[in-house]
Amino acid sequence: MTCTNQQVLLLRKNLMTYNQKTSAAKSGMCSKTARKYTKSQKLPRDLKSSRDWSTRSDPFEKTWDSIEELLEESPTLEAKTILEDLILKDQTSHSMAHLRTLQRRIRDWRASKGPDQAIMFTQRYEPGQQSQSDFTCMNALKITLQQEKFDHLLFHFTLSYSSWSHVTVCHSESFENLAGSFEEAVFALGGVAGEHRTDNLTAAFNCKKTPRVPTDKWQRLMDHYGITPSSNNPGVSNENGVVEKRHDVLKKKIDQALLLRGSRDFESLEGYADFVKQVVTTKNALNKSRISIEGPHLKRLPVDKWSAPKIYPVKVRSTSLVHINNKVYSVPGRLIGYELKAFVYPEKIEIFYGNALIQTMSSLTPHIDYRHLIDSLIRKPGAFERYKYQESFFPRPIFRSTYDLLKRHNPSRNPREYLEILKLAKLNGEETVSHALYLLLEADEIPLSSCVKELLDLPPKRPEVFVSQPSLGIYDALYGSQTSLFMQEQRVVI
Repeated sequence: MTCTNQQVLLLRKNLMTYNQKTSAAKSGMCSKTARKYTKSQKLPRDLKSSRDWSTRSDPFEKTWDSIEELLEESPTLEAKTILEDLILKDQTSHSMAHLRTLQRRIRDWRASKGPDQAIMFTQRYEPGQQSQSDFTCMNALKITLQQEKFDHLLFHFTLSYSSWSHVTVCHSESFENLAGSFEEAVFALGGVAGEHRTDNLTAAFNCKKTPRVPTDKWQRLMDHYGITPSSNNPGVSNENGVVEKRHDVLKKKIDQALLLRGSRDFESLEGYADFVKQVVTTKNALNKSRISIEGPHLKRLPVDKWSAPKIYPVKVRSTSLVHINNKVYSVPGRLIGYELKAFVYPEKIEIFYGNALIQTMSSLTPHIDYRHLIDSLIRKPGAFERYKYQESFFPRPIFRSTYDLLKRHNPSRNPREYLEILKLAKLNGEETVSHALYLLLEADEIPLSSCVKELLDLPPKRPEVFVSQPSLGIYDALYGSQTSLFMQEQRVVI
């Protein structure tokens, strides 16, 4: 009969009061077993002998060598993947019942022969050295606004040293949300750290370049506050680990606060935002001592916020034009039908497709660039005569003179001839084509596009260079002077 350690301990206690037979009965064992443990004075665990043999045959005895080769080539292969492959090859020798055995074997192999795993190195930050930020998805908390599902993000800003935090409710990871939330955070803080690190946000860094560089907009924002921007390397989120780790802590605190509140439904977005900020405020209060240490090390804020541009969504019309603040601007014809963003500054306008800067223009005057439209206009030359923005197709006075001359020369002919000249200006540059037009007009020739092209195709005139041949006597004179100098040096040495 087998018994447990607890039964033997109970037996020993009962023997202090009763005889062996009664004690055995009260302990749930027979008298023979009671005598055995009374005599040995050991517990069942101490009497168990270890065995070095297996009670079952090894299901991987024949295949383990090949499994080991697979693991050496691909150490991240999972046991389930390997076993499924073995079953496909031989269903008689393997089954999913062997999964736990294979998992144990692979775990032991990785401990003894596997590659080193990634090591985390704890970072140390000085006060005022760095801040970090990132967006985190909050959908798992199942927040609702008036019983309607509310999918959203939180922009989470934190100081690396003191863990001071600030959050903003957002709907996307756009530059507008990034810049606005960042400024809200630093003005709530009252200062800035020397460096600000983000994850690989496309709104902040050009992820197609190596090494990654800040976007123009993000760099200008950082420059305004005197901050050095940085980002973690691709696939290495632990480099932004301060904020990544605090995401989890923040979500847990908000979830706990929601449980205390008894409801995850809010009347308005403002009410939910205030609730989240209150949770963060409470968290900051608990970390008051480190925040007070870091505060004096922060850089002062500028007087004003960054002169953030006004951002307008614009759609490119079939005319290849966009309308911004009642002014008209042209864009390349390939963008017809696309949604763009116009960043309007006091003196300029920047047109972006995503994070790619398409063009920069003056915001003071409309801008119709003939280079955007000339290819399409050549295919429809008849549209030029009454084109609303015709004046934009005369980039210099010489072009206007050329057009008028061509029109007088052949009034019945459509303006295709002039449009071909403009095409040459697009391809070869206005300066080059202007020079060719001047030469033709000075020679009283009709400035046809073919004539302009001939002048452009001429090889550049090479200047004539005349080199006079020196007299050979010069070299004799030089040789003689060198010899004389050498003799003088010899005499000095003597």
